[in-house]
Amino acid sequence: MVFSIALRILGDRFLAEEVAQDVFLELHAKRDELASGEHVLHWLRRVTVHRSIDRIRHRERRPEVAMDSADLPEVAFDAAPGDPLLSRQLRQLVASLPATPRAVIALRYQEDMTPEEIAAAMKMPVATVKSHLRRTLQLLREKMTRVLR
Repeated sequence: MVFSIALRILGDRFLAEEVAQDVFLELHAKRDELASGEHVLHWLRRVTVHRSIDRIRHRERRPEVAMDSADLPEVAFDAAPGDPLLSRQLRQLVASLPATPRAVIALRYQEDMTPEEIAAAMKMPVATVKSHLRRTLQLLREKMTRVLR
């Protein structure tokens, strides 16, 4: 789950692995502070989203180019399992979103979290989460319509 959330937000397998490793190291350090399985799950989601957004911000300040990225297989986005081209286009559109809307979309549709759970994980008002969902879905629909024409 941690790697998957990071991968959907970052769109980069190696950065997602680094974020997942960092999150689990931090979890190990805080294991005595987390009371229950539910608390751990909430903590993991929240920290993964925040670490992923931090990596995006860091990457924007100091862009890096992967040397062998052309040789890496693409990770499938399961939104259109029967159409690889549509799946790839959707994955690219989601990857082009700003960090916060991308995280909200990943938590909603990958983790199947409610807006209230997303708001708690990202420490933002529920209305802001709903606004991000509505605007981002509308933007994705418009972009997909343009792509499909």
